[in-house]
Amino acid sequence: MDRVAIIGASMTQFGQRDAWIRELLAEAGQAALADADVSPDEIEHLYVSNMASGEFEGQTGVPNALAHDLAAMPAYTARIDQTSSSGGAGVYAAWQSVASGASDMTMLVGGEKMTHRSTAESTDVIASLTHPVEYKHGVTLPSFAGLTARLYLDTYDAPRESLGKVAVKNHKNGVDNPHAQFRKEVDLDTVLDSPVVADPLRLYDFCPITDGSAALVFCPESVAREYTDDYAVISGIGGATDTHVVHERADPTTMGGVVNSSEIAYEMADLEPDDIEVAELHDMFTILEFLQSEDLGFFEKGEGWKAVEEGVTDRDGDLPINTSGGLKSKGHPLGASGVAQVYEIYKQLIGDAGKRQVDADVGLACNVGGFGNCVTTTIMESR
Repeated sequence: MDRVAIIGASMTQFGQRDAWIRELLAEAGQAALADADVSPDEIEHLYVSNMASGEFEGQTGVPNALAHDLAAMPAYTARIDQTSSSGGAGVYAAWQSVASGASDMTMLVGGEKMTHRSTAESTDVIASLTHPVEYKHGVTLPSFAGLTARLYLDTYDAPRESLGKVAVKNHKNGVDNPHAQFRKEVDLDTVLDSPVVADPLRLYDFCPITDGSAALVFCPESVAREYTDDYAVISGIGGATDTHVVHERADPTTMGGVVNSSEIAYEMADLEPDDIEVAELHDMFTILEFLQSEDLGFFEKGEGWKAVEEGVTDRDGDLPINTSGGLKSKGHPLGASGVAQVYEIYKQLIGDAGKRQVDADVGLACNVGGFGNCVTTTIMESR
């Protein structure tokens, strides 16, 4: 089977934007087409990753509108909604469309408009993905994060400071990302002294509410060679789910969807965790970087915090994690985050990541929906 290549990518400025969802999507789409040197009428399939444009903005039908705005008719369009892992699910759908032979040129655009709503309103929209029994008791994703963080710290005798060091690291990386929402370093004391949100987690343990979009252009590798010498290929991809009710899991510090999706991706790519040289993980909360790094097989269970303490995951460490700044610094526009993760890995693999550049030929992106309810893991390699 011809491998699926990415030949163009874009990412808008993340943060508080005046633009609405259609404008954000069109901005990223136009930039990705220009980056790939592909004309709109060459796009055969057009996917939009978006969790809640209807709930946030009262806007539906965004894929069809985007095809019009980009002059990409008569491309087939579809919206991909898999909560906060909509971006990763969109990558999977775009990969499938090319790998199956249904399309020779597919574009994925992910985006979300959120900041015009209050924090309480946005939190409620996001919390709607939880099980109804949990939701009616007021359970939100931050509360899950706090409970899981406490369990992890107690079970593995990890210091509270180790979580804070994830935030410090990712903010430092974000300084060199021109698209990041927060381009400012923070010190450990600032993180540890910030207001409590869900004990033991504090304000700086959480990602922000964000507007933004990102886009990718996919095609068979044989077609990619006709357009550019600078492309990356998806060598492995997997998706999986876990229990929708979080308290039904045997161990809440293990994300089964991460374990299972990564096993599928590793097998497809014929690679092992030790082969990964750079990774983008879904650090919606700092504790998630520990859980994912362990469940992806990078570190033994309960050892992820030690890797952060020892600098293993720093940009100049043995396994750089979240060179983009992660969701923590870069921002988290729900439908765009998984697309932006792959954007960062793509840029790293083609040697176009600027000051964030690391030496890597193999990268991984892990996009998580809910509190591990659904996950997509993507492995990419340079050509």
